[in-house]
Amino acid sequence: MTVSDRIFGSDRLARAYQKLVNEEDARVCKDIADDACRVVPGNFFLQVSTQFLTKLGDAIANPKTILAWMLSALGAPGVFTAFLVPIRESGSLIPQLVIASYVRRQAIRKWTFMLGCVLQGLAVLGMAMIAVTLTGTAAGFALIGALVVFSLARGLCSVASKDVLGKTVPKTRRGQVGGWSEFLAGLVTIGVGVLLLLDLREPGDMATYLILLACAGGLWFLAAGTYALIREYPGSTAGGADALSEALKRLQLLSTDRPFRQFVIARSLLLCSALSAPFFIMLAHEQTEGALLVLGLFVIADGLASLVSAPFWGKFADASSRRVMVVAGAASALTGVALVALVQTSATLAASQWLYPLFFFLLAIAHAGVRLGRKTYIVDLAGGNKRTDYVAVSNTVIGVVLLLAGSVGALTAVLPISGVILILAGMGLAGAVLSARLPEVT
Repeated sequence: MTVSDRIFGSDRLARAYQKLVNEEDARVCKDIADDACRVVPGNFFLQVSTQFLTKLGDAIANPKTILAWMLSALGAPGVFTAFLVPIRESGSLIPQLVIASYVRRQAIRKWTFMLGCVLQGLAVLGMAMIAVTLTGTAAGFALIGALVVFSLARGLCSVASKDVLGKTVPKTRRGQVGGWSEFLAGLVTIGVGVLLLLDLREPGDMATYLILLACAGGLWFLAAGTYALIREYPGSTAGGADALSEALKRLQLLSTDRPFRQFVIARSLLLCSALSAPFFIMLAHEQTEGALLVLGLFVIADGLASLVSAPFWGKFADASSRRVMVVAGAASALTGVALVALVQTSATLAASQWLYPLFFFLLAIAHAGVRLGRKTYIVDLAGGNKRTDYVAVSNTVIGVVLLLAGSVGALTAVLPISGVILILAGMGLAGAVLSARLPEVT
């Protein structure tokens, strides 16, 4: 008996699935084919396992923490650090209209996801080699090049994964796939952060980065193997013609599909939850003279946020992904407002080394909700092949918006960091209000 047969023929796994989703009708199927309905428990746990591996890999190779610290340790100019987050995000989002045309030509789309995982693993292994072979400007250029490859491969996974999730896991269960995988990845990430805090190596020792990134690369290879076990049934391949012409046609969805257009605008405004994070860290550096810039501390904050919030956001998203976007978006905005208020009104609190990790933790919780809510919403909003179009168009638009919104950092030349945080908070509140006007899709 193969590994796949053991997974899908396991009564114990089916019972575990029923208990995990906490409903008597655990095999209820909404919006998926009858054949896929019969293997939901096995596919559910394989999806959770794969997402756990990729999310943990993302946490270890995080451009906001690990890669930024690595570039500093290698003596690369600061301009390379400034480009890490925009390239990682936009590089995977902007090309997705073209990627979607390729994906739609595949009746079985899990192979596209696996290709993306393998390429991401190779890119991260390349980053590990950069850590021990290059320094200065050369290291900066090489790491940005590896990050471009990583980001483009991530785009393959993004389009394919949402479509496979929609084909293999029914509505009211999809949010919990992301929720439980975030929970498990957060748990392990905390351990990584603790190990970094306990690491007694010299600051310039690159062995730590070599080990971290080598492990992260291995996680993506494991994810590819896990995803291969998913039982995905062939889907429609209509609409997979010339990539560029099809991409331009799909952009018309923004003018013809009102609910989708509203979602894209709301998602654009909710980018505040991602864009605010580096300014929280910059504010901490400014107020405490860099005392908080401890790599392990911020890794722990990110991991702990996923650990405590992901299962809650997952179940909440299955009840109403629209309300998750509203609540999480408002929370991210109010977190920024509260932090600025405390810093401006209390010099004692402004100098506290624990204030900033606490608010970074709260922002990370809100960001996890925004991310899971909008992912679940777009999968539920669309059906069938339309799902690929929605994901590709929205991600491409958001990639462009992210590059433009990322330039808000230039405002620090004329505004204090607190002022930039308040501008982003205003974006978040507007996004929460617009999300409240979206149609319910759960």
